[in-house]
Amino acid sequence: MATYSAVVLVVVVAAAVAISSTSASSIPADLPPEHTVFHGKHFEGGEHNAQFDHDAFLGADEAKKFDELTPEESKRRLGVIVDRIDEDKDGLVTLAELKNWIQYTQKRYIDEDVNRLWRQHNPENNKTIPWEVYRKLIYGFLDDLTKEEREAEDNGISYSKMLARDRRRWAVADQDLDDSLTREEFTAFLHPEDHPTMKDVVLKETIDDLDKDKDGKISVDEYIGDMYRPAELDDPEPEWVLSEREAFVTHRDLDNDGYLNEAEVRQWIVPQDFDHAESEAKHLIFEADMDHDEQLTKAEILDKYDVFVGSQATDFGEALARHDEF
Repeated sequence: MATYSAVVLVVVVAAAVAISSTSASSIPADLPPEHTVFHGKHFEGGEHNAQFDHDAFLGADEAKKFDELTPEESKRRLGVIVDRIDEDKDGLVTLAELKNWIQYTQKRYIDEDVNRLWRQHNPENNKTIPWEVYRKLIYGFLDDLTKEEREAEDNGISYSKMLARDRRRWAVADQDLDDSLTREEFTAFLHPEDHPTMKDVVLKETIDDLDKDKDGKISVDEYIGDMYRPAELDDPEPEWVLSEREAFVTHRDLDNDGYLNEAEVRQWIVPQDFDHAESEAKHLIFEADMDHDEQLTKAEILDKYDVFVGSQATDFGEALARHDEF
């Protein structure tokens, strides 16, 4: 089972990006229109999920150690970051500056993640990683399992399905069709949600995850089931679930046939002309802009430090714990 844990850490986290970034989101009525297209778990369960903002603001790998810091130290370190975001040093953080920062943290996270895994899978730093090398490293243990063990499912996931998903994603990332991935192709394989050539595979993986009865479309119960499972069969659904059912009808099921087809899922998870960094920057300004001038002072940001970098209730903040930056 130790091998299984390794696979979960290296493969499932990467393979599940689509579903983790596409779970349905509640749509609070008082948010501006641009907020209603947020993917991910930004308003999971009808509650604002601050972890979404934290990951966007500092990067997913930075979200580790915030609970070790006092609020005072958190604010001090956040102030250092604000000074870096304020590119023209005029004491105000604009939408463009905040968007640039979010794009920087996204790129930094991806670069660091790819560098780490490239070294792990390719210690000799060859120009490419062949599929068979990757397969043996990640899935080689399957050779010693029986067919039944390989296909045994836990919550719909089996070793065989994990291997098949990775194989399909690998083939899509392999632009030159040599069954080996360059570093750029390997980046697309690991982070398909951020690569334009991988949108179709993200769509396919999302539908595969949600479509439990495999009829090629997503029912409202499958949509809800991704977010909520009652403790008891006869438990009444909480209010936020009822709101999600309404969102399914109002915002997702565009042809009103009771299901999400492929086109509707695509519009949901990879909407055209949607700029995630800009939308997240607008959301953060909306949360912290007390004087409604559409820009942020350092005081406004520090006053809402929990929105930007975490709170005692969240597990966040490796960037704030990097002593060399402070």
